[in-house]
Amino acid sequence: MSETAQTTDGGADLSAIETLRIRRLSYSDLPSVISIERRSFPTPWSLAMFVLELSKPSGICLAAEDSKGLIGYLVCARYHDVWHLMNVAVNPERRRRGIATELIEKLFDEAGAGARFTLEVRISNSPAIEMYRRFGFRSAGRRRRYYHDNGEDALIMWLEVAEGASIA
Repeated sequence: MSETAQTTDGGADLSAIETLRIRRLSYSDLPSVISIERRSFPTPWSLAMFVLELSKPSGICLAAEDSKGLIGYLVCARYHDVWHLMNVAVNPERRRRGIATELIEKLFDEAGAGARFTLEVRISNSPAIEMYRRFGFRSAGRRRRYYHDNGEDALIMWLEVAEGASIA
């Protein structure tokens, strides 16, 4: 468990420290997940997509919650020896407060040393790209017209962590 409270400009808000808990995502979280998903993405995942990912024993699906309930989530699938970070979202009213960072740090802890990660992100999503770069992800190309809603390209990013190295 960690305590996180920040202002919208990224600075600490010492007047209202609230406990943020990162835990495994469960099927009972899905109504809240779908609500955040629909407010976060132009082409949101369906309920069936989340159910499928939660049913895979090799994946890591995480929830971020505070005293008011679920405020963010992360879905990561394992393919052979690579982790594919598939979906990260935070309630729009709670963004820019370190919640996605906490989720990703927990993912790294659970994936273990020597893990390799990949992801795709919209080229227009500068805040997400910058966050991933802070973790050490590097650009590795583009997937042309990857997003079906508007034909936008996806930036492919990779992170390879050497054995014994620390992430973040």
